[in-house]
This record gives sequence, structure tokens and C-alpha cells, in this order.
Amino acid sequence: MKFLTKYLWFNTQKHREYINITDEVENIVRESGIKEGMVLVSAMHITAGVYVNDAESGLISDIDKWLEELAPFDINYNHHRTGETNGDSHLKSLLIGHEVIVPITEGRLDFGPWQQIYYAEFDGQRRKRLIVKVMGE
Repeated sequence: MKFLTKYLWFNTQKHREYINITDEVENIVRESGIKEGMVLVSAMHITAGVYVNDAESGLISDIDKWLEELAPFDINYNHHRTGETNGDSHLKSLLIGHEVIVPITEGRLDFGPWQQIYYAEFDGQRRKRLIVKVMGE
């Protein structure tokens, strides 16, 4: 079995941002030379996430609205007693999840129709990273 590990770095312009990283992950899979296996894509920060869904701007807006409704900014989160003000960002990350695993078949990401990989940033405007680990033969 072969492995390749790469890191993607982000410093978003906005506090919350959704970035399509499908092409970058596909390039890493191609670089690995792995034809059959899987790729793990995982946010390495507790206020970010990774998900697979459609690359449609209306849906991305709906996801953002949904997350804000479920985990709105609120200065009264208990987490804020530590001096932080990003309690909602931690909760949004839990809702989205911090990683995805995508199958690799014939050297390509093996997606269903419309599926894309997104990095979701909930406490941005500072440097953060994501790990991409390709595994297989």
C-alpha cells in the first residue's frame, strides 16, 4: 500500500467562507499515482470543516443560513468565559464535520453526480491548514 500526505493552507478573507477544493484534492490524488484506494480530507482546526455536496451558490448560501440558525453568534456561550468569542464557530464545525473520505477508482475521485469537496471556514481571517492523505495501490 502507498501513501501520500499533503497540506493545504487557507487564510480566508471572510469570517465564514466555503471554498471548493475538489481540483486541489484531485491534483494530489494524481500526484500520488494511486489508482485504487481512498483519500482522507480533514480540517486541522476545530472551527473549520470539510463536506461533500453540490457546487451551487444557492445551496452554499442555504447551508450558511442553516448553520447560522442552528448555531448563531451569541456572546453568552459558556466557551466565551475563556476569553474567546468563537463558540458558534465550534458548533458550526460539529454540524458540518471535520473530515470526508472519498473513494479513488482508476486514479480519480469517484464521485456521484454534482459532488464536490468543500473546506468550510467558520472563524477565518487567519492561517489554517487541512490535511489530504491518499492511501491505496
